[in-house]
Amino acid sequence: MHKATVAAAAGLAALFISTGAMAGKDLDTVKARGALICGIGQGTAGFMLQDNQGKWIGLDVDVCRAVAAAIFGDSEKVKYVPLSSQQRFTALQSGEVDILSNNTTITLTRDTALGLDFTAVTYYDGQGFLVNKKLGVKSAKELNGATVCVAPGTTTELNLADYFRANKMTFKPVVIEKVEDIRAAFFSGRCDVYTTDASGLYSTRAANVPAPATAADFIVLPEIISKEPLAPAVRHGDNQFADIVRWTQYAMIEAEEYGINSKNVDEMLKSDNPSIKRILGVTPGMGKALGVDEAWVVNIVKQVGNYGESFERNVGSGSPLKIERGLNKLWTQGGLQYAPPIR
Repeated sequence: MHKATVAAAAGLAALFISTGAMAGKDLDTVKARGALICGIGQGTAGFMLQDNQGKWIGLDVDVCRAVAAAIFGDSEKVKYVPLSSQQRFTALQSGEVDILSNNTTITLTRDTALGLDFTAVTYYDGQGFLVNKKLGVKSAKELNGATVCVAPGTTTELNLADYFRANKMTFKPVVIEKVEDIRAAFFSGRCDVYTTDASGLYSTRAANVPAPATAADFIVLPEIISKEPLAPAVRHGDNQFADIVRWTQYAMIEAEEYGINSKNVDEMLKSDNPSIKRILGVTPGMGKALGVDEAWVVNIVKQVGNYGESFERNVGSGSPLKIERGLNKLWTQGGLQYAPPIR
């Protein structure tokens, strides 16, 4: 019995070692290419937007940069492909992009029917409504008969219909594919309301209001009508690549929880805390388990930052959006961001 137990344990150890080093076809393709191809949205301030130098920045962009840092040790080895809501899933399925990181909501049918795997939640969001103050509306319950701008092929479109039906109200949809066209239609008065994830509404109000109007002329109504857990997606079939993306996200959360940031990460390498030593690869093994360098978390944090740094820089207090952390606080602070242990 003792021999059988030892043999079984040895077999499990061998299985762990072999699977940890086994790359799938998607990861092999990324490594051979020397860059990650990341499918992002067409431009949402705070999440994915080109700066004055044409460089993509944002919370979703940081996920791709962090994955590149984990795989290559270099967060700049990313090519970005802007996609509409209708293009995004086809682009991932066909291999045009390696990963979607573009404010995509996890749903059961998307997870099961599209041949995709979602990783960890980047941002806990919910659908809201943006209106001009001149409309005199203080609540979504006052929108009966309104014209509403919405993107097709989204959970937003379905939630909108459900909400109005449930509240015995009618609306006239104005369905437009490109986000810049939706915004133009809303700001020109073609529709009374713009609906999308609340984060997108705050982004639109902060960055896209045309002069002479200002952000103060528009309000986000208080109702949040849905759960929108936004997460990156990869194709079914390469578990290791999915693991790298997922644990990259967890690493950014774990780093924040343990007080590891882009400014002190080198000093943290000297920590005596066993958990920090594992996270940063001072105690080796975690990198090998994923099939990446043992310094993968050091590279992520040094080049991109921990989750809190990325949040505050892109959408939080250090950004024009100034969105409260809310549900996206760490679990230790009353939020939902919770990472399994790196061990």
